[in-house]
Amino acid sequence: MKKKTRTRMAKLFPFLTVILVLAALFLLASCEKDIREGADLSVMGRKSDVEKSYMTAIFEHYEKSTGKKLHIISVPDDEFETKAAEMFKKGEGPDILMHFNNAELQRFDIENDFMFLDGEEWVSDLTDGAKAYCLDADGNLLGLPFWESSISGCYYNKTLLDSLGLKPATTQAEFDMLCRALSDIGYTPICWAADGCTWMFQFGLDPIFADDPELLEKLNANEIGYSDIPEVEAMVRWIREAAEKGWFGQNYQKTDWNGISAAMSSGDAVMTFIWDTWFYTDFTPGKYTLEDFALMPVFMNTVDGGTYEGGNLNMMMVNKNSDRRELALEFLSFCATPENYNVAFDGISTVSSFRGQTTNIQSHMVTSAAASIAENERVSTAASKIIGYSADDMEDAFARLFRGKLDDAGCVKLMDEMRLGRAKSRSAPE
Repeated sequence: MKKKTRTRMAKLFPFLTVILVLAALFLLASCEKDIREGADLSVMGRKSDVEKSYMTAIFEHYEKSTGKKLHIISVPDDEFETKAAEMFKKGEGPDILMHFNNAELQRFDIENDFMFLDGEEWVSDLTDGAKAYCLDADGNLLGLPFWESSISGCYYNKTLLDSLGLKPATTQAEFDMLCRALSDIGYTPICWAADGCTWMFQFGLDPIFADDPELLEKLNANEIGYSDIPEVEAMVRWIREAAEKGWFGQNYQKTDWNGISAAMSSGDAVMTFIWDTWFYTDFTPGKYTLEDFALMPVFMNTVDGGTYEGGNLNMMMVNKNSDRRELALEFLSFCATPENYNVAFDGISTVSSFRGQTTNIQSHMVTSAAASIAENERVSTAASKIIGYSADDMEDAFARLFRGKLDDAGCVKLMDEMRLGRAKSRSAPE
């Protein structure tokens, strides 16, 4: 009886094997369907990112042109970083991930999770600034920069300066002299919106770390702090002294985002540290219009020739472990083709990320300052690559400095403490 049973089982074994294999394939297909929902490729990003008009335009254009289907995985902004990192750790990442090249990217195993794209044909079409933003510390290209971009710097009222016989600055000393001259004749040199505006500090910090990657590495490894870097305290001191000298005006601590346009369009303030697209999205003309403004570097006493901050660009990164990575690379090539990206960015106010961009709007302020930008632009570094950096924390520290509750060294110390606190809360290495 036992022999007969074994014989019967032996005959059934091949059929059982087939059934198990089919079951495994079914389960695999089910997993693929979960992430792609029957589409050809999955693309994952923050909800606010995937809904940008130029992103929806390129998605729709791809589907219409190729007949292939994209599954767009839209994640609530405040959940994105954690969810994306967890999915990749489980081996369940999308075919393409949209991400900025910032400190949050360290949540991933970059070398094993994503393909390096240096050999792709479209790389030569990237502008120098866009390409530089997407490189890792070893010079590997991490993704395709497909995003709106801007140039941050010191935007000034050229009409007003011309009428006063004054010129824009090219060095820190010249900038200080310009501020002093404007203040002496009753103008507010700089519109500094201290009530809720937090981006200005990163402009001063950028050159310190962009020009010395080893310094950034030591800071992120907790081998040094801000207090060990003389340029950081030099920036803090300059900002405090500028406020005390009246270079920010009398009401800078009450000036918020909405107050910048009024100050600049009326001529009450002559300069502000901001980006070009602001003039197309938030500036309301008054006595002075868009045509009255020009661009020079930001000076905050950290680099003599001043600095511009390049835009923060969202990259399309290819999942190295996807079974559709070749199709994902083809999608990136589609996006990087002039006839396609010019459809997506038609009428969008942005600095070009591609050399062949022709349909986007570029401000005269940026194009006129092209030589200066080429010499003094840095990749956005402080806000994007310092682990634990928080613009809100910076605002808090400087608010205490402005109110006299901290001296320069105390402000730097608090900046360090808050940075380290944020880094620990994110479980950063070291």
